[in-house]
Amino acid sequence: MASAYYEFYRGSSIGMALTDSLDELITDGSITPQLAMKVLTQFDRSLADTLVKQVKTKTNMRGHLHTYRLCDEVWTFIIKDAVFKMEGNETVQSSRVKIIACKTGEPSEAKK
Repeated sequence: MASAYYEFYRGSSIGMALTDSLDELITDGSITPQLAMKVLTQFDRSLADTLVKQVKTKTNMRGHLHTYRLCDEVWTFIIKDAVFKMEGNETVQSSRVKIIACKTGEPSEAKK
């Protein structure tokens, strides 16, 4: 069975650049809308798989939980004044962070 992949990363700067480029190619007649959708689907799969397999850095986060929500088994958290402390003591700060957390794999796998 094929795994379901979320489309969250399409809203990132690289995802939006890809979408803009695909729109141009469709407008120019260089590719079909069906091919563009296949490219976006592969983008979703590749980015999710890469994050799971290659990102191993542990991070501690502190901040103020502004909003949280659970809808369709997807958690969304808005953190204000977030401070991330990475391995190696590197620190990154942000005034606002949105975290989206979801189950991996098919929903039917969780029931087995």
